[in-house]
Amino acid sequence: MDLALLRTFVAVHRAGSFTRAAALLGLSQPAVTSQIRALERQLGRPLFHRQSRGVTSTAIGDELARKAAPHLDALLEIAGTQQEAAGAVRTLHLAGPPEFLCLRVLPALAPLVGQGQSLRASLPTEAAQVLEGLAACQFDLGVTTTRPRGSMFTATALCDEEHVLVAAPYWAALIDPELLRTKGPAAMDGIPLVEVHESLPLITRYWAAVFDALPTAAATVVAPDLRAVLECAATGGGLAVLPRYLCQDALDSGRVVALLEPVVPPLRTWFLVVRAGSLALAHLARAHDHLLRAAAHW
Repeated sequence: MDLALLRTFVAVHRAGSFTRAAALLGLSQPAVTSQIRALERQLGRPLFHRQSRGVTSTAIGDELARKAAPHLDALLEIAGTQQEAAGAVRTLHLAGPPEFLCLRVLPALAPLVGQGQSLRASLPTEAAQVLEGLAACQFDLGVTTTRPRGSMFTATALCDEEHVLVAAPYWAALIDPELLRTKGPAAMDGIPLVEVHESLPLITRYWAAVFDALPTAAATVVAPDLRAVLECAATGGGLAVLPRYLCQDALDSGRVVALLEPVVPPLRTWFLVVRAGSLALAHLARAHDHLLRAAAHW
């Protein structure tokens, strides 16, 4: 059986689409379709059910993927290791929200640069953009707070991020802590809100988790970068919900104050996401492992 046909088959099985598989393999869609048909003729059985949007695997297709994929991944790993032994260093393309990538991921990967690794970072703000870029082979590794579905990606939990309700000391002095614990958001009426988006994603999550309520006011300041939200809150712009890793220095220095310390603080999980099978590449596996070990101390 032709290994090239098997490689194409595994790519389609993981991508759930001839079009996405073609992008992953650097082939045209007709070439992918032709190779799958050739493999189906060799086996005498259909491997996929064609649908209006993508494909789903048949039972024999699932069985073939289960048997073939690990061996193809192992061959890819051997090829990658040989390339590195010969001195060829592959550039690692990363993607994720700007704050987390800049303050967590890139500093954690910086030691690999001393080992010859090259890094390129992209900063999409939406998880969908990260996943779309991974599917199109624009990125090798993404960090998101969304666990992707399907077999195209492999997602590994990286760390949990604690959210903190903060404000500058001026605003904090106007809020009665006991009233905040007993009456919730009503104790903060009239105080401006600072957020990354008009939909108030962080404030809504915090309100629901801590107060069992939804925000009723609109944001006064919207800035699509959490670092800008922190600076605005610290200089009196209003209340904000921020990840603790991002605002801890400002809390320690007194630039902002934590308005509440819930017994169970709201958490959000970050995931490392790669294309299925790509961890067979030595440089990607090394970066993936390096991030997991670094995140144990975050």
